[in-house]
Amino acid sequence: MSGRRRVVVTGLGTINPLGKTIDEFWSNALGGVSGIGRITLFDPSEMASQIAGEVSGFDPDDYMPRRESRRLDRSSQFFQIAAGEALADAGIEFAEDDPDALRAGVVVGSGIGGVSTMQDEIDVMRARGPRRVSPLAITKVISNMPGGVVSIAYHLYGPNSTTVTACAASANAIGDATEIIRRGAADLMVAGGTEAAVCEFAVAGFCASRAMSTRNDDPEGASRPFDADRDGFVMGEGSAALVLESLERAQARGAHIYGEILGYGMSADAYHITLPRPGGDGARRAMLASLEDAQLDPSDIDYINAHGTSTSANDATETIAIKNAFGDAARTVAISSTKSMTGHLLGGAGAVEAVVCLLAMRDSAVPPTINYQTADPECDLDYVPNEARQMAVKYAMSNSFGFGGHNVALTLGAFSA
Repeated sequence: MSGRRRVVVTGLGTINPLGKTIDEFWSNALGGVSGIGRITLFDPSEMASQIAGEVSGFDPDDYMPRRESRRLDRSSQFFQIAAGEALADAGIEFAEDDPDALRAGVVVGSGIGGVSTMQDEIDVMRARGPRRVSPLAITKVISNMPGGVVSIAYHLYGPNSTTVTACAASANAIGDATEIIRRGAADLMVAGGTEAAVCEFAVAGFCASRAMSTRNDDPEGASRPFDADRDGFVMGEGSAALVLESLERAQARGAHIYGEILGYGMSADAYHITLPRPGGDGARRAMLASLEDAQLDPSDIDYINAHGTSTSANDATETIAIKNAFGDAARTVAISSTKSMTGHLLGGAGAVEAVVCLLAMRDSAVPPTINYQTADPECDLDYVPNEARQMAVKYAMSNSFGFGGHNVALTLGAFSA
C-alpha cells in the first residue's frame, strides 16, 4: 500500500426506509426501528409478498422543481437527493466553470435501473399504442441516468460510470470510485447506489423466484437475517452516496474525515444464476482479497455489516464464508444485518451499509440485527441481536453479494493520519 494514494470519506447522504437524512436514518438504525410495512405504491393483494421497505411520504417536489422531477425515474430522484446531502455534508459545491470540477466524478450502482418506469411505459404501449410512449421513457429507464443527472446537477465533469452487478452494485461503485482516485484519474468522486423497484413487475418476479418473505401479517418482523424462522428477503428502496476524496485534497481544505476506504475485494461464484456456491468459497475469497488490499488480518476487523438478506441460502452460506475467511476471529467479530430494518435495497444496499460502517466507527456503536428470535445451528456467530451495541470500531467490513454470483467486500477504517 506504500506509495498508493489514500482515499477518505468526507461526506455522507441517504434516503431510505429508515429516514430521509443521515441523522434520521442513523437514529432509527441504532434504535432498532423497522422500516417495513404493507406496500402502498401499488395494490399488492395478488402478490405472494405484500410488504416492502418504502420511503414513506416521499414527494420529489420537496427536493426539486416539478419540471425536473417528472423527467426522472424515482431511482434517479433518490440518488440526486442522497448525493446532494453528501456533497453539502462535505462542504463541496462546484460552480459550473470551476476547474476543480474537471477532477470530480461519479460512480453509481443500480440493480435494475428504472424498472417502474419501464413497467408503466410498456403498459401504455400495450393499452394505447406505441405512439403514446413517453419521449422520456428511455432516459428514465437506463441504469446510468442517476449518475448522469448527478453530474449535471452538481457540475461533476470527471469520470462517470455505472455498475450493474445486482445486489453488489453499489459496493462495486464505491470500490471502483476508490480505484479511480488511487490511480490519479480524479481527486473526488461521488460514489453510491440507488434502487426504486417496488412495483408490480419486480415484486412479482422476485416472488416467482421464491426469494421473498411472505410473512405479510407481520411486516415489521418479516426480515429476520440469520434467524431459524427466516423465509426470504423483503424488498427496500432508496439510495446512499459517499463523497470520496484523495487524502491530500481533503487535508488541504481541512475537511472532516469520516474514515478511509482501505480494501476492495471481488470474486465470482461461477456457479448458479441465483444461488450462492455451497460452502461460500466465492464470498470467502472476496473477503480475503479485501483484507489483503487493506493489508489487515481478520483479527483486525471489529465489525462486519453482513449481506444478511434473510434468505435461507444466503445467511447460512455467508456464515460459513465468514468462518472460513476469519478462522478463530469469526467467533469474536460483531456481525449485524441492517437489512432487518431497511429491507433489501438491491443495488442500493451496499452504499447504505458502507454508510453504516462509517457511522459505527464515528459513534462507537453498532446497529442490531432485529427480529432475531430463534437460533439457527447453521448461523452460530455473534449477530448483535435486537439491540445496538456500544463498542469501539476501528476497522469494519461490508459484504455485498448479487445474483449471478457477484461477491464484493469493502474494508473501511477509522481515519488515522
